[in-house]
Amino acid sequence: MHYLLKTTNLMKKFGDKEVVVNVNMNIKKGEIYGFLGPNGAGKTTIMKMIVNLVKPSSGEIDIFGEKLNNKAYETLKRIGSIIEYPVFYEELTSRENLELHCEYMGYYDKGAIDKAMNLVKLKDIDNKVVKDFSLGMKQRLGIARAIITKPEFLILDEPINGLDPIGIKEIRELLKMLSKEYGITILISSHILAEIEQIADTIGVINNGRLIEQVSMESIRELNTEYIEIITVDCIKAAYILENELNVFNFKIIDNTIIRIYESTLDQKDISKALILNGIEIEGINKKNSSLEDYFLKLLDRSELVV
Repeated sequence: MHYLLKTTNLMKKFGDKEVVVNVNMNIKKGEIYGFLGPNGAGKTTIMKMIVNLVKPSSGEIDIFGEKLNNKAYETLKRIGSIIEYPVFYEELTSRENLELHCEYMGYYDKGAIDKAMNLVKLKDIDNKVVKDFSLGMKQRLGIARAIITKPEFLILDEPINGLDPIGIKEIRELLKMLSKEYGITILISSHILAEIEQIADTIGVINNGRLIEQVSMESIRELNTEYIEIITVDCIKAAYILENELNVFNFKIIDNTIIRIYESTLDQKDISKALILNGIEIEGINKKNSSLEDYFLKLLDRSELVV
């Protein structure tokens, strides 16, 4: 299997604090890799190490089959990125910012700016200076800058921050297209798990600086189970009825207002009827599938116990 990126025992310390601990990350060529973890888990630090903005305390990074070092200028030219919040020359227009970036990167395709601007849906704003852009427009411009040189590897740290639902959908479709049609490998972090679920081929979950899981989305979907979710303020009483009157035992109480039933020969109507007849007020009852969010939260729970 050909990996575009491999990290080996990657570590980073700031003072006495270990923020990245023995991370062995493998990203296959051409895939979209969703990078998940709570704030402060180490995602951005790892991304910065990959693009040489931060030096590892120990460990190695291999990109395109070569070890990353201080002289890897040609390697870095093959990468496009947004790390944290995209920064621009605020008094310049979007076109002028992109022209400067192309000059800096030594990239001289005259049609590249129009192509990139069209892809991120930023048209007819050539005379507007960046300081007058909304947050969403700056995010789009950041993505345009990241893709303008046709990189082989795209690193995007929370790229849909500030975008409205239409903008999020457009960027989602753009990333899918870049992966499938252009073969670009994409590493993307996001706190919107439903979006990662829709585009990622593989996810990596990091917590407390440790990579606790790398798994394909296909494997997660195969593990998904159907369940019946009940929303009620009488969870304890409802649980008693489920066990003692309906002989349902495989369920879990969540946040004191939600019960999830994972196995039952009864359907929703039978359960609803029994609970109502016993005076339990039901705010909602629905059949659902477990999601990436469920999987992610379970992993975090397990990792907290280990750490």
